[in-house]
Amino acid sequence: MSVELETSEGLDEPEKKISGVPEQNNHTRMADLSELLKEGTKESHDRAENTQFVKDFLKGNIRKELFKLATTALYFTYSALEEEIDRNKDHPAFAPLYFPMELHRKKALIRDMEYLYGEHWEEQAKCSEATRKYVERIHEVGQNEPELLVAHAYTRYMGDLSGGQVLKKVAQRALKLPSTGEGTQFYLFENVDNAQQFKQLYRARMNALDLNLETKEKIVEEANKAFEFNMQVFNELDQAGSLLAKETLEDGLPAHDGLPTHSRLSTQDGLPVHDGKGDVRKCPYYAAQLDKGALEGSSCPFGAALAMLRRPSLQFLLAASVALAAGLLAWYSM
Repeated sequence: MSVELETSEGLDEPEKKISGVPEQNNHTRMADLSELLKEGTKESHDRAENTQFVKDFLKGNIRKELFKLATTALYFTYSALEEEIDRNKDHPAFAPLYFPMELHRKKALIRDMEYLYGEHWEEQAKCSEATRKYVERIHEVGQNEPELLVAHAYTRYMGDLSGGQVLKKVAQRALKLPSTGEGTQFYLFENVDNAQQFKQLYRARMNALDLNLETKEKIVEEANKAFEFNMQVFNELDQAGSLLAKETLEDGLPAHDGLPTHSRLSTQDGLPVHDGKGDVRKCPYYAAQLDKGALEGSSCPFGAALAMLRRPSLQFLLAASVALAAGLLAWYSM
């Protein structure tokens, strides 16, 4: 909040007139694009933060395969966004917001893709359906209504400079990624020394754009669309996470190894499995491995062994083996 607003808030109407504080100050402030965007996208921002994928990510419940898919979606999104930004870098409705050295993410994402997928990552990277729709909208805006590109740049870059830093730490911890940054280069803004100060500069540049109120309102509307596209990508990733969890359980693997909580099944081959609500320390494998630091990301051989023993075919083999051993022991004792 500015000093100007704080000063005028403490005065009643007659005092404001006497002090010479213009009555339209509040109206002018609310006409600032940064303020319109902040207020006009608050609901969308809250909804995006509360998607299941984001909530699971923040809890550290994310598999490496799902993290790779999320990084892939970011790669295609930023490739489109920065192509259109470069196309419109001299357009008066966007030029003041052109910060390629400070903000552009495509090169960092390429490094992340190389780390996560390997040398031939481009052959494996596929643009998902939700991401494709997002990319198409970015190109449509960049080529036909460049002033609306501000909405997409604001939605992505300001979020990356804020919450993205939290996600970086969560990903490094949950996926055991190197603290040196491999796999999370996307979140590292090497040419931004102070994120808070840079965001203030960016907002000031937005407010200085020569735009009428109608155009500003269209930018707010477009920003809400951008949030919606992001939520569709999040929901798609959430569905992919559920599918990965289901495939893991069908393959007979333990379920308490970082799966999203909503994706876990209560039983596996008829045997209860850890759903994130119980005490994992009761697992005998936990006590044996705790001092070695091997619990996180490890499967539980004790639970897996019990699950295997519940299978009829293995029960028969075990019974036959016990009978054979008993027969040999009896013969040896004669």
